[in-house]
Amino acid sequence: MITAEDGEAGVETALRYEPDVIVMDLAMPRLDGVAATQRLRQDARTRDTAIIILTGYQAQAMPLGAFEAGADALLMKPCLPEDLERSVRKLLQSEA
Repeated sequence: MITAEDGEAGVETALRYEPDVIVMDLAMPRLDGVAATQRLRQDARTRDTAIIILTGYQAQAMPLGAFEAGADALLMKPCLPEDLERSVRKLLQSEA
């Protein structure tokens, strides 16, 4: 697992390491989850990478366009570890 301190660093890290799945918060410093997802979808290295956005504000995620930006899943916080694991496994299986 690789972590980043904010959205801008998260995008740079994802482009550098090309992970199988990206899990990020909707509300991040410097670059929110929707803007980060848009950037990741524009780059060939991460265009098809599974993206899960976590949020404590589901009502805000929809108007902000999380799915329109290209997120594959949206999970509410607090998120149980098994729910996150289930989502990751489901996305990885759909890519196989």
